Amino acid sequence: MKAIEFDEFGGTEVLQLREVAAPHAGPGQVRLKVMAATANPLDSRVRRGSMQHMIPTAFPAIPGIEAAGIVDEVGEGVTGFAPGDEVLGWTVTGSYAQYALADNVALKPAGLGWEAAAALPIATETSDRVLDLLKITEGETLLIHGAAGVTGSVGVQLAVARGATVIGTASEANHDYLRSLGAIPVTYGDGLADRVRAAAPQGIDAVFDATGHDALDVSIELRGGTTDRIVTIADFRAMDLGITFAIGGERPFGPELAAYARLAADGKLTVRIDQSFPLADAAKAQDLSEGGHARGKLILHP
Repeated sequence: MKAIEFDEFGGTEVLQLREVAAPHAGPGQVRLKVMAATANPLDSRVRRGSMQHMIPTAFPAIPGIEAAGIVDEVGEGVTGFAPGDEVLGWTVTGSYAQYALADNVALKPAGLGWEAAAALPIATETSDRVLDLLKITEGETLLIHGAAGVTGSVGVQLAVARGATVIGTASEANHDYLRSLGAIPVTYGDGLADRVRAAAPQGIDAVFDATGHDALDVSIELRGGTTDRIVTIADFRAMDLGITFAIGGERPFGPELAAYARLAADGKLTVRIDQSFPLADAAKAQDLSEGGHARGKLILHP
């Protein structure tokens, strides 16, 4: 099979398109014929070696986590899935490949396209987990930093569905987009605290930092000096400040992912797609992702 591999940490120049042996499903696993995968900022951090303390990498390594595809092999002990099923979820052998193994998947509804399916697992699991950590309930006000990004925008939609008022930071160009999702947009940058207070005079009950761009200090200020009910998924300063850094993605999430996939198929949950690339252009996709200027998910087609 064709796959992207890298043998050392570094820039995107270490990514190589190769012909490698296809993996076979072990106990509890299914093998997917990958129809769409995603290039995420985390993939770039793994490639550079900065996640080695959390995600140890053995070489040669195939990048990528989430994918959507067709089950073509089922391992011992697997129930509920059979060859020919269309699924989405997390790979354990890397998703930048024509075939990948997975042990945490959900059935893809017929009305959901491959690209939209591949874009769902990380953003929905992360947002769902963070909102649970923050204990968001109906009537509360949630501030989301980076609300127009993929995970932030899913967080907006899930929080609104829980009955929360959502204040979302974003550039002016994304304000109409946030309003369409049900959020109250504010521009990030100098003076952010005053703009948030003007938008939410009732105060901020909780903060979800989905961007990691020095948003924690202003979050503490807006929470009245406490670090309680502030969660980041991107700023490693959290540990020094006494703020929760949400590390996850390992919990079983198949039933919840299936429910979110049905919502997406019905048009009740959306994830923006920015661009699609052939597998051979994985380096271009990672460069765009790492630059932080993608306005939605970046899709790879093996």
